[in-house]
Amino acid sequence: MSHRKVAIVTGALGGIGSVTCKELVKNGYLVIAVCRVRTDEEMAEWRDKYDLTTKDVKSFFMDVTDNQACALGLKAIFQEFGHVEVLINNVGITRDSQFKKMNVEQWNLVINTNLNSLFNMTQPVFQAMCEQGFGRIINISSVNGLKGQFGQTNYSAAKAGMIGFTKALAYEGAGKGVTVNVVAPGYTRTPMVAAMKSEALENITSQIPIKRLAEPSEVAAAIIYLASIDASYITGETLSINGGQYMA
Repeated sequence: MSHRKVAIVTGALGGIGSVTCKELVKNGYLVIAVCRVRTDEEMAEWRDKYDLTTKDVKSFFMDVTDNQACALGLKAIFQEFGHVEVLINNVGITRDSQFKKMNVEQWNLVINTNLNSLFNMTQPVFQAMCEQGFGRIINISSVNGLKGQFGQTNYSAAKAGMIGFTKALAYEGAGKGVTVNVVAPGYTRTPMVAAMKSEALENITSQIPIKRLAEPSEVAAAIIYLASIDASYITGETLSINGGQYMA
């Protein structure tokens, strides 16, 4: 049983996930970092890079696309720590392709990872949060879930689905002290974005009114706010952080 507030972060070792873990620790949370299987050396390197300790961050290797694996993993988390105050569904991948050329594997991998993982991770945690009378669920969508993007029918569909999921679940949690919200970042300075072709990235940046990428720390700050007591009256909302690239 932990006497600290507990936060679960999926996709914890990514650009946004890593900085979010660090900021959660700064705010007093014990963080459960959910990620795919890594070696001890990889985990140690990650902790060193972000100045994290095993006292503050516990790693759980979990396939978020596997419902049974998530059920067992979350059961183990609750048995060890007793409660979870915050769930951040941050895991996300891309498999870009024009729709006419996209194969079913590209479609399913993105939908399973980015959307079906919401069901797998959230259902057990949501039930526990309702029983304890408090919870914060924060789903990380994308500007492309709001506006769509050429070559990303799979990714845009999944990220748009997250927003619909959030609005519907917010109704169910509202009377139980559980808020459910979305953070929708624009293009952010992460390894996933850095892997894009330089010409494509320059073209995208030129279309952003603020003329730069978001920093992971700016996205993490929004997540921390929505996880706080101060955000108790906010639920079912989408907080966009995109430098004015898309204004809805």
